[in-house]
Parts: sequence; C-alpha cells; structure tokens
Amino acid sequence: MTPPLDLQGRRIVLGLTGGIACYKVAELTRLLVKAGATVNVVMTEAAEQFITAVTLQALSGHPVLTSQWDAREPNNMAHINLTRGADAVLVAPASADFIAKLVQGRADELLSLMCLARPIATCPLLVAPAMNREMWDHPATQRNIAQLRLDGATVLGPGSGEQACGEVGDGRMLEPADLLADLVSFLSPKLLKGQRLLITAGPTFEPIDPVRGITNLSSGKMGFAIARAAHEAGAEVTLVAGPVHLPTPRGVRRIDVQTASQMHDTVLPLAARHGVFVATAAVADWRPASLSEHKIKKNGSKVAPTFELTENPDILAAVARLPDRPFCVGFAAESENLLEHAREKLTRKGVPLIVGNLGPATFGRDDNALVLVDAEGHRDLPAADKLTLARQLIGEIARRLNP
Repeated sequence: MTPPLDLQGRRIVLGLTGGIACYKVAELTRLLVKAGATVNVVMTEAAEQFITAVTLQALSGHPVLTSQWDAREPNNMAHINLTRGADAVLVAPASADFIAKLVQGRADELLSLMCLARPIATCPLLVAPAMNREMWDHPATQRNIAQLRLDGATVLGPGSGEQACGEVGDGRMLEPADLLADLVSFLSPKLLKGQRLLITAGPTFEPIDPVRGITNLSSGKMGFAIARAAHEAGAEVTLVAGPVHLPTPRGVRRIDVQTASQMHDTVLPLAARHGVFVATAAVADWRPASLSEHKIKKNGSKVAPTFELTENPDILAAVARLPDRPFCVGFAAESENLLEHAREKLTRKGVPLIVGNLGPATFGRDDNALVLVDAEGHRDLPAADKLTLARQLIGEIARRLNP
C-alpha cells in the first residue's frame, strides 16, 4: 500500500551552507519530494564546493538559486519571492558561520538575505547544525544557538557520532530520514498539545525455559505508528514495547520489556501520570506457572512435556480501575466475530473506546483496517497504511478529549 504523502501541498525552501554534510542533502531532497513537497533549493558559495546545483536541480525538479543577482527572477528579488507562500525554510546543513550570521542579522548572500527577509509569522525557520564537535561545544556557538531559539527558530539536532574529521562527538547533521520526520512533526496540527500519552505495543514473551517461550505474531507496527502520530500531534509520549525490532519514533520515550508481568509493573506506576493510555500490545493471556531452570530436553520416550499455565495480569483492566485513571483505549485483535468480541471487551474492561481489527490478517503488515467501538455504536476506519490509521485514531482521541 502506498505510504502517506506527509508533505503533500507543502512548499519547502531548502538551504545549504558549506560542510561535508551536504552529501546527505541529496537524499533529503529526494525524501522531501517523495513525501509530496515542492522543494526550492538555495545554496551558498561554500555549499557549491561540496555538491553541485545540477544534482539538486535534478532531484528537486526546480532551478537551484545561488546568487541574489540571479536574473532568472522577473523582479530580481529571489530573496523575497522564495519565502512568500512557503511553509518553512529548512537550512541543512547549517554551519557555525551561518548560524552566527542569522543571529547577527547579516545578509551578504542570497540564503542569509532570504532568511532575514522571510515573513516570520507565516514562514518558520528550521536549522540543522553540522560542524566539528569542538565548534559545536564552543561558547560562541552555544550562545548563538540559544539566541537563535529565542529569535523563534527551531533547531533540529545535532546528532552525535563519528565525524568526517575523524573525531567523535556532537555536531553531526541529523540523518535525512530523521530530518524528514522532524519536519513532518513540526508542520502537523498540535491536536494533543499539553497531553501525555502512555502506549503499549508489540507482543510479550513468556519463557518456558531459558530458550523457549510463549509469544504471538504481533509486530508492534500499529503501536509504534500511534506513538509517532501522538508525538506529531504535540503530545509527550511514553512507549512501553515488547520484544520487537522497530526503530523508536522520533521524540518518543521508549521502555523495553519482555513479559506481561514486566509490562504490567512498568505501566501501572506510569498510568496515573498520563492523560491517555492506549493498550495496543498483544499481551499473552497465560504464562507457565513455573520456569524450568534448564532447557527441557527430549528424554527418548517421545512423550511431550507438559506444564501448568497461570493467568497473566490484565493491564488494561487494571489501569481502567485506577481512581485517577487516564482516558483508556483498548485494542481487540480477533480472528472472528470482530464487532461482537470488541463490544464484549468494551464492557468487560470498563473503557470508553475499543479499537478492533482482525489480528491474524494484519500481524506484521504495513496496512490494516480498524473499527472503533464505544457505548454509542461503532465506526469503520477503512483499510489504509498503519500510520494513516494511527493519525485518524489520534484525531478521534483528541476529539473525545476536547469535545
């Protein structure tokens, strides 16, 4: 299924200053265009030493501007025209020198001139620093970054790691996919601003012996998508994840657990400090009553070993019983009679909203179809990619919190 065009209809002005991180901007430009954005690229003279305008013109599909004297603009005012109607200016990479220019209000070439002339109220400025770790840590740079934020700019990063000079530390430009995610989040409506969401995701694993256990096919993708969508909507998000191999969504706090008991013991103390609890995890209902200390071996009798099961704690029901409980959203992954089982779960758990889906048909997939069940009835969310569904669900939660 085609992923969502997160920046459809958006116009982004992408500025490049001098630095080896310019090589990453080819991929960033490709990702921005793939996400549906119209991208206009502006380069400083120093940036042209690291990547060509030809490359970025081919990837953006639009002429690249490098000089305030570019006569291709009908009125010779590229510094004015570029930001009128633009949704954002993103400077990536932003060198220490260019950040100093922004703070001082200098405008001696097209990119700095354009940033100074942009309409502040309608065209926000985002900068992605990229420099050596000593340059980043220098008091002058830190003063400039602090002032830049006070002036209303948003600073993305920097990251930390190996640098082109061979040193290791803070100062790397964020990776293109991270910059895209941060930009999408920045431009998203803040429907849950000020809210705190606690989300569980993925399966649990109930060990039988040191190498075997009881688990299920949940991939965690839906829960991780909800965490990303909630962060985009302005919420502070904590994600309690079972054993899955998924990257943590940008801006989300993640706590890894393995068993249902561990998830229960992690969630319960946190729940009362959050306004919303979304129980997406496919928690095992049962676990072995006792754990074998060593691997259970075949004994030659061809008789399969047996073991007693005991019931796991019901995390959603426990949170719903708290005196200062959050707004609770449960998930029902069924194999048949979806509406019937979802409604029964709504009543049994004592929660205001159950999200139903046919689990075996969607575990591990990137798409899904959901049904929202509450005391008033039900509403279908037609098949779509899981991030689109997550955003729809977050919109529904926001509507119920702020009717």
